Amino acid sequence: MNQPTILQGIKVIDLTQALAGPTCSMYLGDLGADVIKIERPGSGDMSRGYGPPFIDGESAYFLSVNRNKRSVAIDYTKAEGLAVFHRLIDGADVFINNLPRQASLDKYGLSA
Repeated sequence: MNQPTILQGIKVIDLTQALAGPTCSMYLGDLGADVIKIERPGSGDMSRGYGPPFIDGESAYFLSVNRNKRSVAIDYTKAEGLAVFHRLIDGADVFINNLPRQASLDKYGLSA
């Protein structure tokens, strides 16, 4: 079966963890969007540890909701990482996040 490509050419920056956010960006990737998942250096997304079950040491849940995505670790709490993060967002069509509060976006200069 061919992969749907209705969203081909759409670039999505995904700053989500846990359930709803990764599921949303998963569907966008399933429809052909280019999804780039931002993870924390070192530990990555907290759902990497969800399980069992594990597949080759990776959480089956993490693998399922992060299919059709590319991933990059960026420390956006530091100036250099924040600059990279802003460049990614500036080139994106969609930015999805589920940071705990609006103040989190303001802190990193990501308010609309």
